[in-house]
Amino acid sequence: MLSGGVIALVCPGQGAQSPGMLSPWLELDGARERLDHWSSTTGLDLVRLGTEAGAEEIRDTAITQPLTVAASLLAAEYLPELPGDAPVAGHSVGELAAAAIAGVLSPEDAVALAAVRGAEMAKACALEPSSMAAVMLGDPEQVVAWLAEHGLEAANRNGAGQIVASGSAQAIETIVAEPMEGTKVRPLQVAGAFHTRFMAPAEEALRTHVAGITPADPVRPLLSNADGAVVTSGEDYLERLVGQVTRPVRWDLTMRGLADLGVTATAELPPAGTLTGLVRRELKGTVTTTFALKTPDNLGDLDPSA
Repeated sequence: MLSGGVIALVCPGQGAQSPGMLSPWLELDGARERLDHWSSTTGLDLVRLGTEAGAEEIRDTAITQPLTVAASLLAAEYLPELPGDAPVAGHSVGELAAAAIAGVLSPEDAVALAAVRGAEMAKACALEPSSMAAVMLGDPEQVVAWLAEHGLEAANRNGAGQIVASGSAQAIETIVAEPMEGTKVRPLQVAGAFHTRFMAPAEEALRTHVAGITPADPVRPLLSNADGAVVTSGEDYLERLVGQVTRPVRWDLTMRGLADLGVTATAELPPAGTLTGLVRRELKGTVTTTFALKTPDNLGDLDPSA
């Protein structure tokens, strides 16, 4: 149960999805209608994808990204009222959900933009062989330098002893076969090298798409993956969202930014779990309470009056 302190909402990114993750949320009044509306803006059947589709189908980048953003925003509509100064942050595509919760984008624009982002990144992945791998343990700066020696980028610096390498498929195969001493390297089942130069065509397409969107300034503290800073301009945040597809995700700095704001509790929106684990390991002793909102039953944990 939440009592006192500063709570932050965190929105997960691609890879957090699981089959049937929307099923329990559809039992709430208005949920199916909301998803049907978002489906019409994306050209995807989000209800079917979130309840009936298998793991392989929802692993498709063009599906995963809008489905994940839709899951977070659907749950956000049923949250108990939180203080206006409660911060929000998202991981990678989760920043689109965070932007909507902070009022920078409408939920419709956020889900639609996630669909464009996912489709364009999937197209970019098909242009040349590329991949990603998780590097666990090791000194972060030494790991980043080691990756650079192999022509790879630290696409996600997630904190808690985890860095995600991104680049050519051949280079990823090399570090998986010959890990840096003191580290463990695990290949990831992704379509390509996200958050690198390989995604340049997707960034260009996104820039064209957002030309028709007029963002508002955030109504609550909104942190950016670029540097963990609070962004006060909607225009600035939208520009960061576009550039993010070719630049590293600094979730380590984002978590530090939350700590600097005095956050003592986090609530991770669906599909929840991944970010909660990172926060627990990285901010142990600072963030004392974490909630992973997997089903509507977890909403009561956030309501001090419950």
